[in-house]
Amino acid sequence: MTEAQTIAQTIDRVARALQAANALLVTAESCTGGWIAKACTDRAGSSAWFERAYVTYSNAAKRECLGVPADVLARHGAVSGPVAEAMAAGALRHSRAKLSLAVTGIAGPDGGSAEKPVGTVWFAWADSNLVASEVVHFSGDRDAVRRQTVVHALSGLLQRFALPLV
Repeated sequence: MTEAQTIAQTIDRVARALQAANALLVTAESCTGGWIAKACTDRAGSSAWFERAYVTYSNAAKRECLGVPADVLARHGAVSGPVAEAMAAGALRHSRAKLSLAVTGIAGPDGGSAEKPVGTVWFAWADSNLVASEVVHFSGDRDAVRRQTVVHALSGLLQRFALPLV
C-alpha cells in the first residue's frame, strides 16, 4: 500500500470514528504546513467532523493564533513537547472542536541540530480532559518526513481517544 493510500485509509477511519462520536476535530500544524487539514478535507463530507485548521509555521503565529506562551517557546524551542501541547490546547480553546492534534518538527533538509536532527517531530493530541504528546524521529527526505507525520498524527488520534472504530 502506498503512503497516499495509507493516508486515505486512515482518514476514512478518523472520519467514521469522529462522526460516530459526534465530535469535531481541529488541527494545529507547523512542519506539515496544513497537509493534515488538506488530507482531512480531501474526503467528501469532512465538514461533518472537521472544524478548522491552524497553520502556525512561525513562532509569532504560534503565539498569536494559538496562545503558545513566549516563555515556553524561548525555553524549549518551537520543536518540543511543551510547544506541541500548548498548540493542541490552544487549538481547542480557539475552536468549537472536541479533539485536537498538533505537530511541530524539522522536516529538512536543513534546520536540524545534534539535539533535534532533521526528522524530529513532536505530536500532541488533546481533548477537554487530556493532553498527550510524543516525539518521533522519521527518516527520509522532506516529503517523506511530512507524509509520515500526517499518518502518525491521525493514527495517534485514534489510539489516544476512546473513539468508536466503526
